[in-house]
Amino acid sequence: MSKLYFEDFTVGDVAEYGEKLVTAEEIKEFAAEFDPQPMHLDEEAAKKTLVGGLCASGWHSCCMMMKIVADGYLLNSSSMGAPGVEEIRWLAPIRPGDRLRVRTTILEKREPNSRPDFGFVRTRFEVLNTTGACVMFSITSLMFGRRTPRAAQ
Repeated sequence: MSKLYFEDFTVGDVAEYGEKLVTAEEIKEFAAEFDPQPMHLDEEAAKKTLVGGLCASGWHSCCMMMKIVADGYLLNSSSMGAPGVEEIRWLAPIRPGDRLRVRTTILEKREPNSRPDFGFVRTRFEVLNTTGACVMFSITSLMFGRRTPRAAQ
């Protein structure tokens, strides 16, 4: 696959990446380090919480999404990062045994007037579980270098 640049993205494009098997061990390991709440650390304690069983931290979910997206296409692109995340929603718990994939949809492209060397690609990332249900989504504007810088305006 050749390197992806700003010019290669088209509004409306949809792609899917990954398959990541989620394990109880990694849920607990992440939680112990970064989000030590009962629903992420202990099966029995998690049964007594609102989510009713062991589930991944929302922040762990974001990290798994990022890994799938990075392996799927970002590492073979002119990605320059992102200025932030516009929206994140956790819609359903991610459980041990789930196989995750990420569906990306290109929502918008924008070229900053002051920077002819890159553009913004506003993207919706949907994390899908084993059954295909969307368990999380995020919207962000990623920055991608241009293959050929446009003339400055």
